Amino acid sequence: MEDKYVIPLLPGERWWGGRAADGMSMPYGMDAFEADLIETLGMNQAAPLLLSSKGRYVWSEEPFAFSFSAEDLVISNGKAKVTVAEGFENLREAFRQAASRHFPASGAYPDELLFTAPQYNLWIELLYEPTAEKVLSYAKAVLDQGMPPGVIMIDDNWHEPYGTWRFHSGRFPDPKGMVDQLHEMGFKAMLWVCPFVSPDSRTFRELSGKGYLLKDKHGEIAIRPWWNGYSAVLDGTHAGAVGWFCEQLDFLRTEYGVDGFKLDAGDIEFYQDGDQTAAPSNPHGQCEAWARIGLNYALNEYRACWKLGGQALAQRLKDKLHAWDGNGLSSLIPDALAQGLLGHPFTCPDMIGGGEYMHFQQHSDALDQELFVRSAQCAALFPMMQFSAAPWRVLDAEHLRCCVDAANLHSRLGSEILDLAKRAAEDGEPMMRHLAYSFPDMGYEHMNDQFMLGEHILVAPVLQKGAVKRSITIPPGVWKGDDDSIVQGPCTLDVDAPLRRLPWYRKLDGNSFI
Repeated sequence: MEDKYVIPLLPGERWWGGRAADGMSMPYGMDAFEADLIETLGMNQAAPLLLSSKGRYVWSEEPFAFSFSAEDLVISNGKAKVTVAEGFENLREAFRQAASRHFPASGAYPDELLFTAPQYNLWIELLYEPTAEKVLSYAKAVLDQGMPPGVIMIDDNWHEPYGTWRFHSGRFPDPKGMVDQLHEMGFKAMLWVCPFVSPDSRTFRELSGKGYLLKDKHGEIAIRPWWNGYSAVLDGTHAGAVGWFCEQLDFLRTEYGVDGFKLDAGDIEFYQDGDQTAAPSNPHGQCEAWARIGLNYALNEYRACWKLGGQALAQRLKDKLHAWDGNGLSSLIPDALAQGLLGHPFTCPDMIGGGEYMHFQQHSDALDQELFVRSAQCAALFPMMQFSAAPWRVLDAEHLRCCVDAANLHSRLGSEILDLAKRAAEDGEPMMRHLAYSFPDMGYEHMNDQFMLGEHILVAPVLQKGAVKRSITIPPGVWKGDDDSIVQGPCTLDVDAPLRRLPWYRKLDGNSFI
């Protein structure tokens, strides 16, 4: 029988957690809201965790559903045992306590280049038609535009059929030569992979004979629909299957010099409760098992993840629209803040300008150049930033210059961002922080359009079309702006923010610099 926990809300109490993709609805506690972590994780990171501004938290090892009204938080726990802890001072202390007890920091962090330079994901630019020539051309263009080299991600279809993780000999006749050239230019090479196996391939026949593929409730090999068609799925609970998969990745590293992997999919939607697996599991367990594979590789990226807070995994936001509102630019900050509060400090926004390729393609003939620039500026002082559509191809000279400036700003602060990553690896705290996390009792709970990077940097990007001014909430302290202004907080400041400007401020405390 399903149990329900009814938790009366305290006056003025606000909550965060559940699914990163619900960041726009956070904080909870003022309007009605409900989410079911049992049914869907929102195609992004999720955890059975809720955190309160009044120093309380809810945790379970299993998924649950929850709902908020103006008076109560109701937890419908299914089979889950739910912990409700209270007595902590504020949101930050509630997070620290939850993290130390349930998802402690591992002491490790992803590859340094993910933080110190922009990333270049070739998905939007090349879609399903990557070639060695196109990859090298893109990399050379990055340098020609005065942008810093970083991780370059070769996305879907560099390979033979899904599950056969070998370079396609026609599109990539000399993989090692290509990777060597990328290294000489200062890039690291990352390849897209997934847990799917094409059912009409030699690899499928090999793996089905070894029992490495997921079986449905009838004991037949499961063939599941996903965005590229229908495929079999690796059983992440089978040690042999995981070992085989890692052998394929290790071969790519040793044979060609590939540096790391973007491990896509793994969403619970591709698994079913009745699936027959090597070890007892469920869709959430398979999602978690897929993410654990990335712990073998410092250079990794995930979009979907269940739990695993505190681990050395680079977590990207779900694909965003080429739009200002909804699941577009306006969602980047609230969703990334939610990632951090779920225990994932190593956060990456989606591709600049939007990574939802069908929507991007619909707007390719009338690309919003202003949106592209403001997206780059918004991402510039995230822990990571990621380009895809080539800005030198889609932008005029003025807008391109703004994007190059954003990329170089991230690179200029790269060593400081890396220091924050190293600290997060030890204490687990978000690198990118909600103002209510850093400045409790100031009434900042609903401040979702600006953020703190660590303890000392306040970032307030322009998120509205046509805006050349914006209002900024300055927290307590003395702050020095990117425009060299000195501001005493707390206060609200109206500033000029023309297209070329990303407003940001550094707190001056004797240990800071600008």
